[in-house]
Amino acid sequence: HIDHGIGRYGGLEKMEVNGKLQEAIRLVYKDSDILYVSIHSLHRIAKYSGKEGAVPKLDKLGSQAWQNLKQKTKRKVKEIAFDLIRLYAERKSKIGFAFAPDNYLQNELEASFIYEDTPDQLKATQDVKKDMEDEAPMDRLVCGDVGFGKTEVAIRAAFKAAVDGKQTAVLVPTTILALQHFRTFSERLKDMPCAVDYINRFKSAKAQKESLQKLNEGKTDIIIGTHRLVGKDVKFKDLGLLIIDEEQKFGVGVKDKLKTMKSNVDTLTLTATPIPRTLQFSMMGARDLSIINTPPPNRYPVQTELHSFNHELIRDAIMYEVARRGQVFFIHNRVGTLVEIELLIKKLCTNVRVLTAHGQMEGEQLESTMLDFINGDYDVLVSTTIVESGLDIPNANTMIINDAHTFGLSDLHQLRGRIGRSNKKAFCYLLAPPMSVLTNEAQKRLCSITEFSDLGSGFQIAMRDLDIRGAGNLLGAEQSGFITEIGYEMYQKILNEAMSELREEMDANEAKDGKEKPTEQKERYLKDCLLDTDMELLIPDSYVSNITDRLSLYRELDDSEVESDLELFEKKLKDRFGVVPSQTLELINAVRLRWCAMDVGIEKITLKNNKLTGYFIANQKSPFYQSPVFSVVLKYVQHNPKICKMKEANNKLTLSFTNVTSINGAIAVLKKIN
Repeated sequence: HIDHGIGRYGGLEKMEVNGKLQEAIRLVYKDSDILYVSIHSLHRIAKYSGKEGAVPKLDKLGSQAWQNLKQKTKRKVKEIAFDLIRLYAERKSKIGFAFAPDNYLQNELEASFIYEDTPDQLKATQDVKKDMEDEAPMDRLVCGDVGFGKTEVAIRAAFKAAVDGKQTAVLVPTTILALQHFRTFSERLKDMPCAVDYINRFKSAKAQKESLQKLNEGKTDIIIGTHRLVGKDVKFKDLGLLIIDEEQKFGVGVKDKLKTMKSNVDTLTLTATPIPRTLQFSMMGARDLSIINTPPPNRYPVQTELHSFNHELIRDAIMYEVARRGQVFFIHNRVGTLVEIELLIKKLCTNVRVLTAHGQMEGEQLESTMLDFINGDYDVLVSTTIVESGLDIPNANTMIINDAHTFGLSDLHQLRGRIGRSNKKAFCYLLAPPMSVLTNEAQKRLCSITEFSDLGSGFQIAMRDLDIRGAGNLLGAEQSGFITEIGYEMYQKILNEAMSELREEMDANEAKDGKEKPTEQKERYLKDCLLDTDMELLIPDSYVSNITDRLSLYRELDDSEVESDLELFEKKLKDRFGVVPSQTLELINAVRLRWCAMDVGIEKITLKNNKLTGYFIANQKSPFYQSPVFSVVLKYVQHNPKICKMKEANNKLTLSFTNVTSINGAIAVLKKIN
């Protein structure tokens, strides 16, 4: 609970208030103290999820320990968040390069795409181009699952930069991917006036030198490379766009170098399973986010199965794939024993053409091996995880991952994303020892990857990964133990509180300096309003009998933010459970009442014995008391002395009305003020 700390959930409980039934959540604290949380205040509680396996310590109700921890966390978060906001504000105030609107070449390139754009892909492309045409430097994250068309968005952006005479750097995590991207970009841009080159450790020193020279002279428009691109000897003539593919694969060092490189360069980041910190930045609005959720047409989810190492299974899987003229990846992440696996497969499947690949091979040899496989000269590729990122071989639709328990969740998801990229059904077999001998975390990872096999599950996998590993500090290099102490969701809440407080402080400072704040449609001086009532507001058992369902419905209702959310909620209830009972309609209206109260600066409302009392903001220094809203309230009270009374007692200002018999009546009263 945001005000009382960590307690144990004790179920939903019915309570009688003045003879009327209500429902509340029971939380048990240290020494068996009990706190009842009204269903109107569910947004004030969050599920505790710290490091998995760590048992949280229950707080003592009424002690200062939780408040101190919360303040300490908020102070620390504010320090880090302040830097973040400043960085964001700096970026927004910097003048980058405003690219020209699309011309006929850009339209021609987009028209030559052999697939039809999915709606999300189209929107992501439009967002990116709009950002590029803006003067402020772009910092956009495109999050789309493996194979959902992020590369096409990148190609269009890179070409847009080239048309305006600017260079693009595409940073990728692996040498093979640099090669694959080079082929994809070259193929897509072959008829366009645009020079594409790549740089990785496979190239001879002489060839690398030549590439860098061309880059420096401005003869290369798009350069694709691994972290070699951030080397000291890499000089651009006129860099306009930086594209980072799968940023979670890069270390902090590379990212710091990028920061200096990209202070006023447009940046586009592509990822399938975003790291929590990246996700966090986007959710907080410190980065712009485009999500590609729609899979390309004619795609099927990859069938994922968990087995122990089994010769028959391996033979059947390979023979089935080869019989339908497809290819197979066999992932074995130990270079030393790759050859043994190759021999085993040759022995099991006599007529199958097998070859091996790993990162320690000579550059040219690895390059030709991969090209042979891509061109379909071989049926099975036995390799380490070097194929993990971005490889696009539509003909390969079966993957066998040996020792799957040793891989991370996002690695498994990325690997699985190499198959199922055409309209054929794809199969992924995870080979691991029996569950009973695996660690708890490995079991959870394997269950998650088999559970999330739908198209577009990268996002859920990223969130599940966060659960299993526990989240570090989301805001930077300082690894704080806050999340273990207060749980991830509560950290989010405190973080959001800290961010909005900071913004308010900054706005206030700007107002002092005489800078005008942009006008908003409706300024709210409160983020929450507590409701205490003796009316029967609940979802009756006879309407929704399942407790879990009721709880999640209460939660969903409490998370509503705008009128359309409430209308949709009511419609969903009607569809699922039939005609909505009057108590539940009043419960939905209670949310509207809280919003009306917040609009007039009331932070707590009691509606009992047909009397409505509103308590104004307790903080007497709040800007609310100097605002036009408060003037309107005072004017209303002066003109209507018969129906309402305002008084101050114990430093609390209240406004009360009599003869208010329903939630609807209370809403009508408050709306009159407004």
